Amino acid sequence: MSVKLGVLAGAGPMPSAVVAAARARGQACFVIAFEGQTDPATVMDVEHAWVHLGQFGESFRRMREAGVGEICMIGPLRRPSIAELRPDWRAAQMLARAGLRAFGDDGLLSAIVKEIEAEGFRVVGADAFLSELLARTGAYGRHQPSADDKVDIQRAIAVLQALGPVDVGQAVVVQGGLVLGVEAIEGTDALIARCAALRRGPLGGVLVKISKPGQERRVDLPTIGATTVEATAAAGLAGIAIEAGRALVVNQAAVISAADARGVFVIGIELPR
Repeated sequence: MSVKLGVLAGAGPMPSAVVAAARARGQACFVIAFEGQTDPATVMDVEHAWVHLGQFGESFRRMREAGVGEICMIGPLRRPSIAELRPDWRAAQMLARAGLRAFGDDGLLSAIVKEIEAEGFRVVGADAFLSELLARTGAYGRHQPSADDKVDIQRAIAVLQALGPVDVGQAVVVQGGLVLGVEAIEGTDALIARCAALRRGPLGGVLVKISKPGQERRVDLPTIGATTVEATAAAGLAGIAIEAGRALVVNQAAVISAADARGVFVIGIELPR
């Protein structure tokens, strides 16, 4: 009998996709849904419990009672203030141990993974269930980056690799060699919207998303979907570059269709690691 999977479900469709994939291979699921974060549709037909984001102790108790052995964290979470978080004693202990690491997304997520593993659960990445979503090398659709776009992509990679060690951002927008914006707490869609007003003339610009050096890839792979493509086109950017093998492309057919229809490129690139 397979080990029961616990899904710590953030927003969006990815938690449901993981549940469906796990069930398809005969694995029972239990979902921890977060108040104000998880889409209620995620838990409509699956065993679950609703908790506040800071209720670590309650989450561990409910998963243990449900017989969970493995845990997958998937879906974006809006990062609350400490006052909104309302951490219980177990969460407060984790934050105290994490210290300064908790200020960056990857540091915080790595600390959470350690706490989950300390409770005896095994943490698995979403790509263990959705390997077909891992970005491949090459273009998605018929559009390709221009020579100028390729220069901007390389500039963006250099910026992200410089910022990665201090746990800042998975995405950057570059136009004509100028950095228009780096992803912070607002997320990729808000980054793109912010950069739309900063573009300089009809030179395009690129969005690049790669994983950080040493990133905890089981819980926070860079992700794009058709909405990312639509936002990129609406902002007047030329296209998107993502890291092959270390990013997820949700609904690849929809991504290709949107890219072709809107005249932007989407390309998977390989980076030395």
